[in-house]
Amino acid sequence: MSEEDFKMKTTRFLRNKEPFFFMVNFEGTKLHVYSFDEASENRLKFDINGVRNYQVLDSANCGTIEPIEAEPYPFKDYLKSFEEVVSNLKNGNSFLVNLTFPSRIKNKVDLAKIFHCSKAGYKLLNEDKFVCFSPECFVKIENDFIYSYPMKGTIDANLENAESILLNDPKEEQEHNTIVDLIRNDLSLVSKEVTVTKFRYVEKIKSARGNILQTSSEIRGKLSADWKNNFGELLLKMLPAGSISGAPKPKTVDIIKKSENYDRGYYTGVFGVFDGNSIDSAVAIRFIEKNDGVFWYKSGGGITHQSNVKEEYIELLKKIYVPTI
Repeated sequence: MSEEDFKMKTTRFLRNKEPFFFMVNFEGTKLHVYSFDEASENRLKFDINGVRNYQVLDSANCGTIEPIEAEPYPFKDYLKSFEEVVSNLKNGNSFLVNLTFPSRIKNKVDLAKIFHCSKAGYKLLNEDKFVCFSPECFVKIENDFIYSYPMKGTIDANLENAESILLNDPKEEQEHNTIVDLIRNDLSLVSKEVTVTKFRYVEKIKSARGNILQTSSEIRGKLSADWKNNFGELLLKMLPAGSISGAPKPKTVDIIKKSENYDRGYYTGVFGVFDGNSIDSAVAIRFIEKNDGVFWYKSGGGITHQSNVKEEYIELLKKIYVPTI
């Protein structure tokens, strides 16, 4: 779908107060907007904080989802890309780069079962292609206000004093501050009176492999009263999401493409719904993709000049999990 068609169709749905689903890949080159029935016809199932286009399965039918077993992305290859990113950071080309890679999954994977039985606020299934179970909101729009909730900074929740360690880690603090500034700038492109309403609060995310703590912030802006006539343009102005790219965004996206050497696809894109009253959307992280019969788990993290390569590599591996609790 062209950008113009995307803008026109979202505007038509919004003017008619007709619910719809939308999805955009990381590079912003694949745009989709569907009525809920059209999404089903295209083999897409979604659950956006309880807004769904399918019948929920009885949880008793889920059984057990085994922890994901993946072949770690080779450290030597990660190191090469990490050093390229750090070189760009030292040269002032970026302040923060989100570096990601795919890890090959070794055990049996059922995408539909993971979709139905994983626990996440934002879930998306493209049947036999990929599944996403994201904890991260991209933007919400309610009562002419736009909200964003960037998530940056993680730690093993089982560590002693984990929350204190996370909140007092200089690298994690710098990374979070950079993303908050970036999101403030992004919201300023489409709204006024941009304010950080909650700063670096901690959330616990549970999985079969263990729990992690993650820091988030809430940022809010005031939209013009006619935003429904320009939602498509508004959305595209803010892409890609700052939390999975970096700052400054255009140059950082170029660094990502040169450093990662693979196609992210819909991973780290965005998807969401209009439920007839408000918009809710997600950043497509926590992502399993099927490619030529092989399953890949895509994960990563933010790199700053304070990053330690071994710690960042371990973080990439720790994010390979399915939240089931």
